[in-house]
Amino acid sequence: MEPARKRRISPVWEHFDLISPNKALKAMVEAKYESAKEKAKAKVEKVAAVSLTSDMWTSINMDAYLAVTCHFVGDKTRLSSVLLGVQAFPQSHTAENIARVKASLMEEWGITNKVTCMVTDGAPNMVACVRELKLRHHICIAHTLNLIVKKALDQNPVFSGTQAKARKLVGFFRSSTTAKEKLTQVQLHLGMAKLKLMQEVETRWNSTYLMLQRLVELREPVGAALAGLQHDMPMITSDEFSIVGGCLSLPSPFYDATVELSAEENVSASKVVPLMKMLEQNLQEEIAKPAPAVALEMGEQLIRQLREKLYTLQSMSIMSLATLLDPRFKVIGFFSQTKATEAIKRLTSECATIVRAQQSREEIPQASTSHDVTGGSKLRRRLDTSVMEARRSQNVTADATVEVQRYLSEPNIGRLENPLEYWERQKLLYPNLHKLALAFLCTPASSVPCERVFSKAGEVVSKKRNRLKPKTVEKLLFLNKNE
Repeated sequence: MEPARKRRISPVWEHFDLISPNKALKAMVEAKYESAKEKAKAKVEKVAAVSLTSDMWTSINMDAYLAVTCHFVGDKTRLSSVLLGVQAFPQSHTAENIARVKASLMEEWGITNKVTCMVTDGAPNMVACVRELKLRHHICIAHTLNLIVKKALDQNPVFSGTQAKARKLVGFFRSSTTAKEKLTQVQLHLGMAKLKLMQEVETRWNSTYLMLQRLVELREPVGAALAGLQHDMPMITSDEFSIVGGCLSLPSPFYDATVELSAEENVSASKVVPLMKMLEQNLQEEIAKPAPAVALEMGEQLIRQLREKLYTLQSMSIMSLATLLDPRFKVIGFFSQTKATEAIKRLTSECATIVRAQQSREEIPQASTSHDVTGGSKLRRRLDTSVMEARRSQNVTADATVEVQRYLSEPNIGRLENPLEYWERQKLLYPNLHKLALAFLCTPASSVPCERVFSKAGEVVSKKRNRLKPKTVEKLLFLNKNE
């Protein structure tokens, strides 16, 4: 009967090509991908300077991927970003292999000579890769802050013990339906908002902070719920709760700083040095207050870690120049006047380079009016050329110094104002600094924007969609970010 059925309907469809749903979906994704890529390339083409963030991820299928995100000032006063690509990375994760893929992406997008800086985590292969590409580099500040606080917590055995108890307790409530329902009932009975306990991710300090903060907040309903349940959970004592409460106030500003520096739409690199300065000042004030010995020890450890890991940031060209070029901060963000003076010299040098390049483009070679080619005249011409070049260099440095000093002498703008709007208004007054501002203020403080791509990747390559081919994953992630 089946062949007859086929013969019966075939005349109706004989002029049509039947496409399977999978092929149709694949064609649609391909078309949208090409369209989105063309639009993204048009955006990047218009700008003179970009910064890059990069990260790696392994899917549920154990396929490795490398992502590169491009950041720039898009419409004069707002930061924009484009995902350049998420590429399957089956080869060995050496610096050379990573650099080769990144160089290929940069060439494809026409930004090889536009990159101000690349931001990555501190993995040795990532650091070596940027060195291989001969680019400026800074390590993700959010990642560094996480390491600082995590080390301070891990080296404090009293706090670590309470943290381990909290982790087990939260795990119990999250894995037991009965315990969850009991906690909800108690919260309603006490007239409290219905809140859930949060479990930490051991490698992320901010998740530890949120877990403990929520547990302290729900201390009363958690205790009441446990009293009505059968369990063998280790109880957190009143003294331990006091220790947690006292200790959380110390790293709390680190959490706020991490959130602030992970924002993708706001200028962030210029905030790094001022925020590090404020973090230290805050810690000094906290440990000067009466507090448990555990909290004081943690505060001192945080200060040591902060100085060890982040004091060098104000000497890095990217951070120091971004701070100076942010009209909200300028020199007030630096730890010392010496560091501020060094940064001003660096900025003047960068400004002079732009002035010199501009003059070179504008100069028209002058034909010699003398036909005297004797040895004496050649020497005189060489001497004249040397004198002219020295004078030109002095003029260039003087022009750059005047522009920088005039800018620095202006009052700072408000903390909540947009520095990019300031530079759009002042681009005619400070044309060379305006170019530098667009180049350095587009640099993110962290590689979190690229990590967010892989947060989405976990949703794309889920257990239910684990048969997606790497090429399809690349295109879906590209569309997810750029559409």
